[in-house]
Amino acid sequence: MSQILLFACTAAFNPTLLTATTVMLLLDNPKRLLLGYLCGAFLTSITLGLLIVFELDGSSSATSTAQNTVSPIVDIVFGVLILIIAFVVGTGRDTRRRARSARRKADKAPPKWQQKLSTGTARTTFVIGALLTLPGGSYLAGLDEISKQDFSNTTTVLVIVGFNVIMLALLEIPLIGYTVSPDKTARTVERVKAWLSRRGGRVGLIVAVVVGVLLVAKGVAALVS
Repeated sequence: MSQILLFACTAAFNPTLLTATTVMLLLDNPKRLLLGYLCGAFLTSITLGLLIVFELDGSSSATSTAQNTVSPIVDIVFGVLILIIAFVVGTGRDTRRRARSARRKADKAPPKWQQKLSTGTARTTFVIGALLTLPGGSYLAGLDEISKQDFSNTTTVLVIVGFNVIMLALLEIPLIGYTVSPDKTARTVERVKAWLSRRGGRVGLIVAVVVGVLLVAKGVAALVS
């Protein structure tokens, strides 16, 4: 279960979801927009999760053996890549690349899904949430771990739903806040944005290093066991 929880937490750090949430928080009636996106995201993600897990559960033992061999190698490769990226960013070696990218983005229109979000309707955010919430690497890895557990069908469904609740926390936290205390939440969002503008880079680097080390350690441990 600890591996499933780890993958759920890493899946929550989704750049597209973060961008969509930020855009919706800046528009009118963010509560309605967040709820629409969340419903669409749940519809796609939970449906695909159930289909994938029950398909994996019915796979052959040979496939399971292959997954047990390949999965640790994938963990190590991803972990090393994350650590390399963290090193490049942390040492400032990507400064020129980011400067060029910023200049290109200044002349480029936002993606169509961001433009659609700006229309500010719950129906639009529902459709966008359903279309954009496709299984990523962490979600697929988490589903693979779930399929390997000896859960009953009911427990499997509940675990997948719980995984999605954690994975979509970026939507749920502000939504709950706007429901319980809208004025306080609006002030908190402004403070968090200001804090991230000052220290977000360092926090991101720390998280990347921790995740990279954990993935490499998990892969090595699985190979030698």
